[in-house]
Amino acid sequence: MSRDALLEEIESKQLKTDIPPFKVGDNVKVHIRIIEGEKERTQIFIGTVIARRGSGVSETFSIYRIAYGTGMERVFPLHSPRIAKIEVVRKGKVRQAKLYYLRGKFGKAAKVKERIGRRKEVAKPTPVAPKKEETPPPEPGNEGEQKLPSEAPPKE
Repeated sequence: MSRDALLEEIESKQLKTDIPPFKVGDNVKVHIRIIEGEKERTQIFIGTVIARRGSGVSETFSIYRIAYGTGMERVFPLHSPRIAKIEVVRKGKVRQAKLYYLRGKFGKAAKVKERIGRRKEVAKPTPVAPKKEETPPPEPGNEGEQKLPSEAPPKE
């Protein structure tokens, strides 16, 4: 087995499989395991994804948020064991791969439009055409003579 194949096999075991699909511009919640002494707790970091780079085990993503009037940016390794969970809060509609222009902006200037996806179409019942009045088949012997539906039968 070659060195590259061996490394690839080891790396494939380290990759996480429970990562939701998210893109640049999405707002995400990252649940981080923090160990303080002998205690372990989970801290949530919420922000906008401004960059994704790399592939495989070394893939990272950057999150930007504004807290207490100052901007904070944090880079997370995607497949790190310290990340407990990633939740997508809202999808963003952007046209760029990196959103570095958001640094230093706050308020409306730092907003990203929401991407509204296509809804799955529910199978609607096909409309049934209203039934027309059926005329009875002609009686034997009176084939040439047909009654029109507007004519009322004679009263006796």
